Amino acid sequence: MKYSSQAVAKPYFIFALILLAGEILFGLLMAIQYLYGDFLFPLVPFNVLRMVHTNLLIVLLLNGFMGATYYLIPEEAERELWSPKLAIITFWVFAAAGVATILGYLFVPYATLTELTFNNLLPTMGREFLEQPLPTKVGIVLVVVSYVFNTIMTVLLGRRTVITTVLITGLLGLAVFFLFAFYVPENLIMDKFFWWFTVHLWVEATWELIMGAILAFVLIKTTGVDREHIDKWLYLIIAMTMVSGILGTGHHFFFMGAPEYWLWIGSISSAVEPLPFFLMILFAFTMARDRKIQHENEIALTWAKGTAVIAFIGAGVWGFFHTLAPVNMFTHGTQLTAAHGHLSFYGAYIMIMFTMISYAMPIMRGRPHGNSKPAQKRELTSFWMMNIGMIGLTLALSAAGIVQILDQRVGTDLIGFMESQESIAGIYTIRAAFGVLVLAGLLTYFSSFFMKEENA
Repeated sequence: MKYSSQAVAKPYFIFALILLAGEILFGLLMAIQYLYGDFLFPLVPFNVLRMVHTNLLIVLLLNGFMGATYYLIPEEAERELWSPKLAIITFWVFAAAGVATILGYLFVPYATLTELTFNNLLPTMGREFLEQPLPTKVGIVLVVVSYVFNTIMTVLLGRRTVITTVLITGLLGLAVFFLFAFYVPENLIMDKFFWWFTVHLWVEATWELIMGAILAFVLIKTTGVDREHIDKWLYLIIAMTMVSGILGTGHHFFFMGAPEYWLWIGSISSAVEPLPFFLMILFAFTMARDRKIQHENEIALTWAKGTAVIAFIGAGVWGFFHTLAPVNMFTHGTQLTAAHGHLSFYGAYIMIMFTMISYAMPIMRGRPHGNSKPAQKRELTSFWMMNIGMIGLTLALSAAGIVQILDQRVGTDLIGFMESQESIAGIYTIRAAFGVLVLAGLLTYFSSFFMKEENA
């Protein structure tokens, strides 16, 4: 490590990986409940499993972003982190709040949880992805403010680069758009507008800036390509992301009572959203082709290229499949939505987290050239296991969604929801099997970090 304060990233990375294991485990439990509805009922019903599954995703990604930021910012700013102590305090506060919230979901009835956490003072609970109790939401704000302040102060007192500018822009957006989670209008249509102002503008706008900055940093380190060349690509990708991502919020407004002009705005702008992800593919592979160094940490570059490809397939291609209003009218709310969500979150955000961890963690463990060749080979095995598992899972969910559409929404001889679910039980079995492969891949990834160092 160039700067000792970069070490504060390690607990964030470790905790993010632990949460990812929990995320996948709860996903598998849900997959089993799709097949056997009484499984774990009434001990842990489906709605609780789903709430834990989605909330773990948010917490683990925020931990991953924080770890990546605290590692790359000192190198980009060419100075120590403004306050390593604040970063460590932030970690423990966030970890404690996250664990307490998840335990609350699992062991306290949600209605009781609303009473215990003062939801009557400022109602914010009950909305998908934003189920967190009021104290947790306040805690998230404090953690993010601390995180952004620490980052900005480090950059202001050091060197400023395109990467830090893009990263801080994304972090400011992350902080600002979460504030909409505190406003719950009584009008259901207005409620959906403000809900999407957090959910969409996080995952399809500001988080993409954070992803782009991390990807650029790793590519600089592993390819040695001139910073000016990478900066030009980054500016182009981010400009297209911001334009298409912000206007693309409209593809969520199709059928909730919003004005009809959103059918056009949402369809046209969201049809452009795959382009930034395609540019990321060109970006990553062009940098790899034009590399000026042969970095020994080859697996980190593999993760970087994989991030660009799977993000394009999941967020771009699978998103485009059902984003146009005339198509979305039939696909909305089916398993096609879940297929897109799983592969896009994995490709864009879980994989960029793996990219940064695979580059930075060996350095923080005293291995500046990366893990040993056998360890990298095992990590490559885990790379393919997780990617094949996620693609197989996505294809299974897509097939289930198509069957749902044919069963319930097209033609005249339609059947009910539960009858349709019974007809796709075989597909759900395949989905669960690929989920097991993903978990096995993650465990294989874990094992690679415990292999003996042989190339020191």
